[in-house]
Amino acid sequence: MTEDLVNHPPHYNQGDVECIDAIRAMLSHEEYIGYLRGNSLKYRWRFRFKNGVEDLKKAEWYEERLLEVLAHA
Repeated sequence: MTEDLVNHPPHYNQGDVECIDAIRAMLSHEEYIGYLRGNSLKYRWRFRFKNGVEDLKKAEWYEERLLEVLAHA
């Protein structure tokens, strides 16, 4: 099976809890929104200099979670 470096990078999936779920649990609603926005910006900012399209897909991943959070607010 091929590693999915965008949706389920192996270095963020150790044990029974995925890192993004632990982060969401420890942050307030507004903090989590800020976290998602910041990560999206980070990946869009660096895509030309680091991982290209993969970074754009990661930015999109964070934006999709942001849209889900905002839709359920």
